[in-house]
Amino acid sequence: MTQIVEMLEYLKKYAVFNSTTIKNKLDKSSEYTNLFMYRLIKKGLVCRIEKNKYTVFKDPFLIASRIVWPSYISCWNGLKYHNLTEQVPHDISVIVANNKKLIKFKNTHINFIKIKNKNFFGYEKVKYNGFDVFIADAEKSIIDSALLRKVSLSELQEIIIDNIQHLKISKFLSYLKKIGNKSLIKRFGYIFEKVGKDYYNKLRKYVDVTYTLLDYSKKPIGKKNKKWRLIINA
Repeated sequence: MTQIVEMLEYLKKYAVFNSTTIKNKLDKSSEYTNLFMYRLIKKGLVCRIEKNKYTVFKDPFLIASRIVWPSYISCWNGLKYHNLTEQVPHDISVIVANNKKLIKFKNTHINFIKIKNKNFFGYEKVKYNGFDVFIADAEKSIIDSALLRKVSLSELQEIIIDNIQHLKISKFLSYLKKIGNKSLIKRFGYIFEKVGKDYYNKLRKYVDVTYTLLDYSKKPIGKKNKKWRLIINA
């Protein structure tokens, strides 16, 4: 029993660990390590995340960005972390550079969303319950939500209007330009103009002649905005 208590205290130093972590601590054979692991899991003292990835913690948010490297948490979870919304997301969106299947951990779906390498930026390392967690900053959380169509433009517009004083607009614009998605740029350009910030001259080279739906989640019905080449359907 003493060995188990000591091991659990040792494992609390790791958000996620594998069998090698335990084997090195035990300094025993692989067979003994596997049996020891089996007993810990059976007693509910260690949780299996996926093959050869384990944790002693019950919080999906804590482990979500430590399962795959590199990765970071974003979309609704990023918006909530930065207090940009009061909605509490049930599932967790993790941005990754390579394909990864969904994981269910403690009744929470951890969804891994692959994006292009050039769009894999705008995240930071923050302290969460004593551990490093990787999460999109406020501006990238909003942009990812639109780029990946995880939040409607109508909801994102409300978020921007409510939090415009707290957003770093220069960073927001630089992110948009780095991604270079014309539809995305036109949509956010229009939204910023609605709150009295006209960045058309800074973004005009990205405004093409094709009309784009303002809100990708709604029907393609609405007036045309010639300046931003948008169909205002929201």
